[in-house]
Amino acid sequence: MDNMPRAVKWQNDQLILLDQRKLPNIEEDVVCDSIDQVFDAIKTLTVRGAPAIGIAAAYGVLLGYKGQSAQIISDSFDERADYLISARPTAVNLAWAIERMRDCQKRHHNDEDLYQVLVDEAVAIHEEDKIACHAIGDVGLPLVKAHPNLLTHCNAGSLAVSEMGTALAPMYRAHQEGIRIHVFVDETRPLLQGARLTAYELHRTGIDCTLISDNMAAHVMGEGKVDMVITGADRIAANGDAANKIGTLNLAILCQYYSIPMYIAVPLSTIDMNTASGKDIVIEERDPEEVKSYAGHPVAPVGVAARSPAFDVTPNNLIRGIITDAGLLEPPFDVSIAKVMGGA
Repeated sequence: MDNMPRAVKWQNDQLILLDQRKLPNIEEDVVCDSIDQVFDAIKTLTVRGAPAIGIAAAYGVLLGYKGQSAQIISDSFDERADYLISARPTAVNLAWAIERMRDCQKRHHNDEDLYQVLVDEAVAIHEEDKIACHAIGDVGLPLVKAHPNLLTHCNAGSLAVSEMGTALAPMYRAHQEGIRIHVFVDETRPLLQGARLTAYELHRTGIDCTLISDNMAAHVMGEGKVDMVITGADRIAANGDAANKIGTLNLAILCQYYSIPMYIAVPLSTIDMNTASGKDIVIEERDPEEVKSYAGHPVAPVGVAARSPAFDVTPNNLIRGIITDAGLLEPPFDVSIAKVMGGA
C-alpha cells in the first residue's frame, strides 16, 4: 500500500523522521544528523512505537561516525549506545536494536570499514522489521476475516514500525483482499495517538473507521458492535504479560466482561525473555502536564496534582492470543513463548 506513511528513513547517511507530533495536520520531516537530535526525537515522541524507536536508534547511534576510523568509533560506541537506551525505558525494541548494534560493533571492531558494516546492520534491522510486519499481517488475517468489527488503541500501524504495522497489519491485509471491515479507534489520551495517528492512517488508506473517546469503548461493546480487539505492545514478558499504551488494560477487562477476544500483535523482537512477568516491567512516567493540557491548552486548575504513566500491563490471562511474525501464540504463554523464542 504505497500511500502508507513512513516513520523512519535513512538517506545519504542521515536519519529522516516523520514528525508525529504534528500529525495529522502537518506532514513534516525532521532530519537528524547528531545523536543528540535522535535522543530528543525519541524522548519527545517525534518518533514513537516500539519497533520504529528501535530502527531509529539503530541508525541514530551511527550519526557523526561517517569517515571516522574503527578505533574512534569503538572508543565511544558503548557510551553512545547506553545514552540512546536511556531515552525511554519501557519499549524493549529500543534496547534490543541497540544491543544488536553493539554486538555487531564488538565483532567487527578491527574492520577498516566498520562504519559501513554498522550501517548494513541497521539497514538489516529495518528490512527485517518490514518482513515481520507483513508476516504479522498474514498471521492475523484469518482472525480479522472471522471478526471484521474491530477496536484498537493507540497507534500500532505503519507510523509505529517500518511499514504496515503490528495491530493494524492484519487490517491492512484484509483491506487489500477486499474484505469489508470496520475499526473503532480509541482517541488515546493524553497524547491522542489514536485520534491523530491511527485515524489518520486508516482514513488515508480507505479503511472504514470511527473515532471514539476512550470512555466510549464499553458503550460500543455493549451495543454488540465489536467482535475483536487488537493492540500492539511495547514489551511482552516471558509469561505473556503485555505492556502497552495506558488504557489497554481497561480494554482487556472490558473484553473479559463482554466475552470479546483480545489479541496483541508484535514482532518477536518485542518479547523480552529477560523479563519474567509484567510486574518486572518499568513503566515510564511522563510529564503530568500532558494530562493537564489538551493540544497545548490548559484544561485543569493550575497547581492540581496529576500523573501520566505512559503504559499499563495487561496480565496474560486476559489475552486470547499473541499475533507474531512466527505465528499465533496461544496460552499457556510461558510454553508457547519459550518454544518460539528457542527456550524449549
